Amino acid sequence: MIHIPVLRRGVPYRSVEIARTVHHRTREPFVEISQANSGLIRRDLLDQETAARNLAQFKVADLIAICRRAAPLFLEGTLPLGGQPQTPQQYVEQLSATTGMPHVMVRRNMQKIHGVMAEMESVLTGLTRNLDLGILDTGHGSVEGHAVSYFPRGRSLGVVLPNNSPGVHSLWIPAFALKTPLILKPGSAEPWTPYRIVAALVEAGAPPEAFSLYPADHAGAGEILRNTGRGMLFGDVSATRAWGGDPRIELHGPGYSKVVLGEDCADDWEKFLDVMVESIVANGGRSCVNASGVWTPRHGDAIAAALAERLARIQPKPADDETAAIAPFADPSVARRISAMIDGGLDEPGASDLSAPLRGERLVEFQGCSYLLPTVVRCASPDHGMANREFLFPFVSVVEAPQAAMPEVLGPTLVVTALSADRAFQAKLLASPLVGRLNFGPIPTIRISWDQPHEGNLFDHLYARRAFQSAYAAD
Repeated sequence: MIHIPVLRRGVPYRSVEIARTVHHRTREPFVEISQANSGLIRRDLLDQETAARNLAQFKVADLIAICRRAAPLFLEGTLPLGGQPQTPQQYVEQLSATTGMPHVMVRRNMQKIHGVMAEMESVLTGLTRNLDLGILDTGHGSVEGHAVSYFPRGRSLGVVLPNNSPGVHSLWIPAFALKTPLILKPGSAEPWTPYRIVAALVEAGAPPEAFSLYPADHAGAGEILRNTGRGMLFGDVSATRAWGGDPRIELHGPGYSKVVLGEDCADDWEKFLDVMVESIVANGGRSCVNASGVWTPRHGDAIAAALAERLARIQPKPADDETAAIAPFADPSVARRISAMIDGGLDEPGASDLSAPLRGERLVEFQGCSYLLPTVVRCASPDHGMANREFLFPFVSVVEAPQAAMPEVLGPTLVVTALSADRAFQAKLLASPLVGRLNFGPIPTIRISWDQPHEGNLFDHLYARRAFQSAYAAD
């Protein structure tokens, strides 16, 4: 059986505490993962200066070059994993085995991660607003004739990672290029991606001590977030709520992303059906940037019916089928619980599952695995309990609301794809603090530009600008 160790400042460590993650289909133990208890994590984090000091010796340009060299290694190379070699195909199969994600989706996410590493200079240019990155090497410099100085807000970035999709790992990689050591807590079912990213970076010349990986329980995750200078947490509402008042922690919870039609485009909704479908279905509906709502001033019934017809064509496929569009749930009880939650929400008058007559049961078994089939819910009111929900499969609510009530009626939304050329409506969306990412026109919510901030800006999270003057001549 594969064994994945703890990494303590880049040094593998086999713990006496072992967790076994099962194959999602056979339910047989598939991988052993060494566990880091809270005491070990707390003790290791007493010294964060050594890794920060070693990484500070590199120029940002050198770290960007390391990322560029690591990109093809991650995508195509054979890399070490717990003392064994791991080929790209083994990575795909192993990740699929523990998460259920079809191979084709794993490979698409690999391309995303490859792209971020290969284009790291462009990513940082976007995050820093075209700052001369050499300023981070010296601590100060000049921008358009004005003296500037930046300093790190913390000595490391602690990241509590999810199981839902490998693509989210792209969000923490730029921290390495920004000279910040990483303290990572992998998801219990998805340790594969962070280990492979770290292995590729080290193979490309990164100092191993810049990376610590601590597979751990919730208590261990808490130690990481409490004891690192800056943090990043991926999780559901219950997981992120506890850290909502801590400005050190960047939270990545449900996105409640939406496609919104304006008054000027609502009558032409059929032209945008493909955009809606891609926004809902891409990556198996597992991402926070997947649309979980379509909001329109009219034609809600027709839009919901058309979406239900399109999504009803999606059926479970074998993991290695290149046309697979949905993933099974690695834990069948999660699928049962989600389906029951939806049914409970539909008991409230004013909402109906338009997919049910077309697809039959929502929860189905295929090759020994539990799937939730795509679901389209038509809500009669924005106030209905199902109007703003999100689940880990292709689920969407179709809601009618007047344009004048938007975006306030939408609530906090990670991504809005606004189908409207109305300049006044666009200006209202641009001014709203409720909207995280904003697309004007037929751009699927799932389509990400990695040189744009995702939820917050990682550079601003890691660095602060200080007032600075100097009476000495510039070097």
